[in-house]
Amino acid sequence: MNYETFQPHPDLAAIVKCHWILEVPGDIKAPKQRIIPDGCIEMCFILGDDVRRFTSETAYIIQPRAMVFGQITKPYYVQPTGYVNTFAVRFYPHGFANFITRPIHKLADKETPLTSLFEKALIIQLEQKIIEASSTQARIETVESFLLDRLTEQSVIDNIVKSTTEALASTKGNASIGTILKEDLSKRRSLERKFSRQVGISPKQLGKIIRLQAALKLMLDDKEKSLTQVAYESEYYDQAHFIKDFKELTGTNPKEYLSNDQMMLSSIIYSKD
Repeated sequence: MNYETFQPHPDLAAIVKCHWILEVPGDIKAPKQRIIPDGCIEMCFILGDDVRRFTSETAYIIQPRAMVFGQITKPYYVQPTGYVNTFAVRFYPHGFANFITRPIHKLADKETPLTSLFEKALIIQLEQKIIEASSTQARIETVESFLLDRLTEQSVIDNIVKSTTEALASTKGNASIGTILKEDLSKRRSLERKFSRQVGISPKQLGKIIRLQAALKLMLDDKEKSLTQVAYESEYYDQAHFIKDFKELTGTNPKEYLSNDQMMLSSIIYSKD
């Protein structure tokens, strides 16, 4: 399995977290993989065999080959049908809203074909260029050209949303909204509305996801740490609070997470981010 990330163009660095690729040989019989919330929105191009997303224990859909997956608020399962070759753009929580007019919260917990969000002819052309590109760098240049062409002076990141997401990221999800707003709680309702439009989830939910991601990284970097240590270092109120949030966002408990082969893909991705 090969997973790599690449830094974006400086002109996109405020809204694009990274580009990434994932390659898995077709002869590896991968079980269903549990995907969990990370606070980001992904634009994905499936270049290998089809990928299933399960809508129930046994029912599934085939994911579009050029799509955006919105904010994830609950775990879901995917499974490749063969060779995996995916190229994707990972946007910061506030990033992708700058490119579309559709309310961003309507993209949550589902895949949306790019042809539903942009002019169909442009997406067909973009997808063909991505498929025919001779290298990952060529794919990055192609998709960045597409994104840069769509940034306008009107699509400027709202300062309060950007500063809030940065404050949550820098404190690993532990900054209170009151502290971020310097206790000016009159701004809270405005922030909630802007988050819904720009990010797709509430500031509180994003903070919860970011804090869990920080805890996951601690667990993966040092598997000898006790859950009490992880909870303390991640600034949860107590171990019970940590386990409650963990189960809500991953669908499993911390001990099962480390030994569950359905978390193999998530573990690789989150240990490298």
